[in-house]
Amino acid sequence: MMIMAYFLFFSEGLNRSDVGSVYRYNLTLFQEIKRGFWCLRHGSFQYFFLNVVLNVAAFAPFGFILPIISPKNRKFIHIFLLSLELTLTIEILQLVFKVGIFDVDDIFLNTVGGTLGYIAFSICGLFIKPSKKER
Repeated sequence: MMIMAYFLFFSEGLNRSDVGSVYRYNLTLFQEIKRGFWCLRHGSFQYFFLNVVLNVAAFAPFGFILPIISPKNRKFIHIFLLSLELTLTIEILQLVFKVGIFDVDDIFLNTVGGTLGYIAFSICGLFIKPSKKER
């Protein structure tokens, strides 16, 4: 989580070291995702990777680990809502502190990442028997 916080709020490589003087936001769903696929088709894998792949990958561990450390959160709806809540909180903090861009595509992609992590957890659960303590 500390590494993620660094990249979300302080990373110089992602232009996060300076607090901006204006609010930056994208409220058009799929705008940056479409741009990412356009860049990918035109030879820019880096933009697609940074804006689409990493947003999904960043939250997959959350969806995988949360049901392990919190057995009461082993339902899909819990992971979905908690992923949505966490990413919405992060995006609002970026907007309030003028660090980065409040982006609805990030909210969508991070939530997808959390749910994909949960799906991976569920698939692993099919092959791993629970201990007697968990039954």
